[in-house]
Amino acid sequence: MKDILLITPPFTQLNTPYPATAYLKGFLNTINISSFQIDLGIEVILELFSKNQFQKIFDYAKEHATIVSENCHRIYALKDVYLQTINPVIAFLQDKNPTFARQICTDGFLPEASRFQQLDDLDWAFGEMGLQDKAKHLATLYLEDLSDFIVECIDANFGFSRYAERLGRSANSFDELYGKLQEEVTYIDELTLAILDHHIRNVQPKLVCFSIPFPGNLYSGFRSAQYIKKHFPTIKIGMGGGFANTELRSVTDTRVFEFFDYITLDDGELPVELLVNAVTNNPNTLGEFKRTFLVQNEKVTYLNTAKRADYKQSEVGTPDYTDLLLDHYISVIEIANPMHSLWSDGRWNKLTMAHGCYWGKCTFCDISLDYIKVYEPVAAKLLVDRMETLIEQTGENGFHFVDEAAPPSLMKALAIEILKRNLIVTWWTNIRFEKSFTSDLCKLLKASGCIAVSGGLEVASDRLLKLIDKGVTVAQVAQVTRNFTEANIMVHSYLMYGYPTQTVQETVDSLEMVRQLFEVGVLQSGFWHQFALTAHSPVGINPSAYGIIPDIKEITFANNDIDFKDTTGIDHEQFSFGLKKSLFNYMHGIGFETPLQQWFDFKIPKSQIEKNFIENCLETPLALSAKPTAKILWLGGMPQLEISTKTKRGQSWEQLKMMFHDRKNVTTITLEKETGEWLYQQLEKLQVQEGALISFGVLKADFEMQFENFELFWFSKPLQTLKETGLLTL
Repeated sequence: MKDILLITPPFTQLNTPYPATAYLKGFLNTINISSFQIDLGIEVILELFSKNQFQKIFDYAKEHATIVSENCHRIYALKDVYLQTINPVIAFLQDKNPTFARQICTDGFLPEASRFQQLDDLDWAFGEMGLQDKAKHLATLYLEDLSDFIVECIDANFGFSRYAERLGRSANSFDELYGKLQEEVTYIDELTLAILDHHIRNVQPKLVCFSIPFPGNLYSGFRSAQYIKKHFPTIKIGMGGGFANTELRSVTDTRVFEFFDYITLDDGELPVELLVNAVTNNPNTLGEFKRTFLVQNEKVTYLNTAKRADYKQSEVGTPDYTDLLLDHYISVIEIANPMHSLWSDGRWNKLTMAHGCYWGKCTFCDISLDYIKVYEPVAAKLLVDRMETLIEQTGENGFHFVDEAAPPSLMKALAIEILKRNLIVTWWTNIRFEKSFTSDLCKLLKASGCIAVSGGLEVASDRLLKLIDKGVTVAQVAQVTRNFTEANIMVHSYLMYGYPTQTVQETVDSLEMVRQLFEVGVLQSGFWHQFALTAHSPVGINPSAYGIIPDIKEITFANNDIDFKDTTGIDHEQFSFGLKKSLFNYMHGIGFETPLQQWFDFKIPKSQIEKNFIENCLETPLALSAKPTAKILWLGGMPQLEISTKTKRGQSWEQLKMMFHDRKNVTTITLEKETGEWLYQQLEKLQVQEGALISFGVLKADFEMQFENFELFWFSKPLQTLKETGLLTL
């Protein structure tokens, strides 16, 4: 028996659990509230994609005559092959049978339906040695074929990372979702509710809390709550998570509370603690709630009566992934793009460097809400403590920091702390492309295990970036992405079209900017999305200032996405296919010479961007100065030394040859003996170690106690060579 059961309803991710329940469980551990957590989505997927279940699916489809398309007729005709292969394919995608990759890659082994018609040139995409990734890609297409069969023949609402998502999108009224919940349960529902029933009986919780991050989790969350109300009426039910935090801030429909007793907003730690107290009749806090909706006197009431402040990030504990089936998750590779695979391939421990966003100004973003507005970083030492705890708990040393935008200063401190502890980890995160990401900082991040970053270029137009209040320019983005790329850190960019007042010319020019960024090789991945107006963004709060007319509707349920008219009258939707098709080609390293007009089936103006604009942005002169407060760090090892004598015009002097071995190469520099010995002594002090880093000013003062003109030495050719191999100015 547990105090609370934490549930993520279907469906979110196949490869790793969504972290909200793990965050909450970690917090509850600190205040001695017992909990159990389940990712209902992965458990349903594993039950669904099994030989036993697909035998029933094929029989059901045949009996109910739902097989209509030629594609599904083909899948049914090959049902025996699918039934023979489905269990071993799933096991392979769970990394339980790696040698099966060779069989999967054998031509003709897997049955192929329509998804295989889109197949890339696999040798080009994965190379001769990328056998595991190639097999994962083929196995993913295999699963997508079976998914198409489910959608056509069993349940049109099914999707691997969402279920009945349409019912949760822009659902200003509860009517449609409520009506759906009065209908008979679906095939997927039956599987979901059977697994839910098992867990409820096993855990026997007093309170069940659903974390609903996205619209694609909403229907299953409600259907599950409905089942609990009917079959376990004494159990109280709460809802929180990203969907509630953004969409349910104006809920007034009492019918919602036929399913849930409570809906909490924003940070869940204190609200959930108070819900447990309320359910267990704790006399000390009875009647106290934090940011909680419930029904009182037949009316939806918002209670925020607790006087206590929210917990600080240092107090919420380390996420706890106990109870989740970590070795059962499925790694998939949907497209042959190394950056995209980070989201779907491999299991990541998820952590947050900082609560909220340190920038907090972007006009399209929900910056009025606490999850963005309230910025609170976590100390680097505490972060790495949590990383070590999770490595011990999960056996995984991969980390995805799920920040809105990770702060550069904290990333630097985190990297140094990782290096101090000599940890081998792999990590990636979301950033702003700001000038703080110098070449040296990027090298430091790479040395600590950073393999990729994603960030918003949004609209690649300086006028619109200023209107968005992004705080960057296209030239700055180019330089920062170059710094990451040269440090061998992959870069993914979020791209936007259709921002208010954006002209056709600006859309075309943005595409040209993106084309050049890929052509010069500073971007490896990207994704275009059309601007969406949200209620809690500056544009949504003051739409007239941005030249749009919102279609305001009565809100009784969800309130976030708002339909609107752009006063420019431009149909931005028409650009969608061309922008995405061109980007797909650019990510594959092709199509750079194709005129922009050929990506579109309607007339577009010629780009006004110079063909070498991005190239010119990258021609930055070498900086021959450093701030006295800048920290100096040496990432390499100590060199081998060799003293020699050089004679020129009758003069002889000793030189010190320094040979630096890194993991790939040997770098050699030669200095005069005295300055070389000084540098050797300093390198020991400049290595990562406990204590404060040495500043440029302190180093300069020490040098000039013995020699003259530190800058002449520091910016000399031998030192420039050393800087390329790990002598960093931060």
